[in-house]
Amino acid sequence: MINEKEILIDNLQINYKIAGEGEPLLILHGWGGSSDSWSEVQEILASQGFKVIVLDLPGFGKSKSPSFPWGVADYSELVLNFINKIGLEKVDLIGHSFGGRISIKFAVLYPERLRKLILCASAGIKHPLNLFQLIILKISIVGNFLFSKRLFKRYKDIARNFFYTLLRHKDYAKAKGVMKETLKKVLEEDLRPELCQIKANTLLIWGKRDKALPLEDAYLMKENIPQSILEIIPGASHTPNLEFPEKVAGIVLHFLRS
Repeated sequence: MINEKEILIDNLQINYKIAGEGEPLLILHGWGGSSDSWSEVQEILASQGFKVIVLDLPGFGKSKSPSFPWGVADYSELVLNFINKIGLEKVDLIGHSFGGRISIKFAVLYPERLRKLILCASAGIKHPLNLFQLIILKISIVGNFLFSKRLFKRYKDIARNFFYTLLRHKDYAKAKGVMKETLKKVLEEDLRPELCQIKANTLLIWGKRDKALPLEDAYLMKENIPQSILEIIPGASHTPNLEFPEKVAGIVLHFLRS
């Protein structure tokens, strides 16, 4: 049975779901998601002897948004404060997409609080812009000047959303308030140099058909994280936890028990 709870962390009301008994396993969802996106996997893992906790990260699900734009380190500190407050010494950690960014940073900053790390279609690698994106960026710089003028100022947000969509940051167009600036801050950080600092045994899970974060990112992470293995799910795209929950749970269980 999954129980839903709330806790106050850093003056933010944080929602989370907990199920099962045993070694603690913490799951961090992707951008735009919530704890709901991991419910099926959570139930399977909880039935196999783990205490599975899934956060609604600040700004998502039922958790409150931060009062100022956060970076990846801010979210990692929130995770640390959360596990401290609920009385956990060490956790196994799963991070999906944006949650993977946070998990990478957590593994580097707080290695003593981590047993094993699982990165599922993890974000964190910043790629150079291609020619089309560079052209769009140049146009957007001119547009930013143009839309700062009084006559066009009312259309500035519409134009900005349009340019971010062309730059393949569709999440920016959907984000509101402080979360727009949070996303900008998060996207600016390249975690590639930090991968080699991860000390925990690491499992990478990736969908072969992932178009949001290509398989080349998985191979790059595998190459740079010292103690890592890669499992590719042939029919999955960017959300294997939703598409193949039983497969994902099975891969996770095998890794945690090995």
